[in-house]
Amino acid sequence: MSAINPGNAPAILITGAARRIGAAIARELHRRGARVILHYRRSAEAAAALAADLETIRPGSARTVRGDLGIDGVPEAVAETALACFGRLDALVNNASDFFPTPLGTIDAAAWERLIGSNLKGPLFLVQALAPALTAARGGIVNIVDIHAERPLRHYPLYCAAKAALAGLTRALAIELAPAVRVNGVSPGPVAWPEDEQFPADERARIVAHTLLGREGSPRDIAGSVAFLLFGAPYITGQILAVDGGRSSHL
Repeated sequence: MSAINPGNAPAILITGAARRIGAAIARELHRRGARVILHYRRSAEAAAALAADLETIRPGSARTVRGDLGIDGVPEAVAETALACFGRLDALVNNASDFFPTPLGTIDAAAWERLIGSNLKGPLFLVQALAPALTAARGGIVNIVDIHAERPLRHYPLYCAAKAALAGLTRALAIELAPAVRVNGVSPGPVAWPEDEQFPADERARIVAHTLLGREGSPRDIAGSVAFLLFGAPYITGQILAVDGGRSSHL
């Protein structure tokens, strides 16, 4: 088993790729020679704009696919469409995620479906559908986890549980798909804040001050780590890399 060779223009599916961390991952993998399939749920315009930009850089190198991965049957449909884009698939990055608070006493079926659906159910069924293609390609999977999978965040028990399950799934899939497919994870720290003001400015400052490096990370930090695990780490599997400025080391 080896790392993916970007010189062979591998085809890589990135979920939640239209904006933010997902878009940064797509750009970085594309920069390194990959053909990318940009999955999105609602951000159609952003996905189309990103694909057009990447196509300008290298024609024939970017496609889009839409779907809510938490709905039964959608991961399989997304997998089928992704495989048809370039006739192969060499890697999968499970980045799509919902994130919102669910204090105990407020959790309902809708929250369960959204948080478990996007953070666990979608990745699991997408991997299951793509496992034959990834095995044939001797490819790789990177799941975007969260440092709060192991260090829970107050008022976010369901999200933390979903990401903890994704961390466990990452290690389990590494066993299931060995030796043909390497499966790893990246756990971001304070990198891209929610856009709905879940964290006010003073709370953000407190979190950043608690990191060992004393600063926020950027989506490029996550993108570079994903690229390393796919292209430069042929002897790494079943691991989850914390990219958090050292915050999780003393939470």
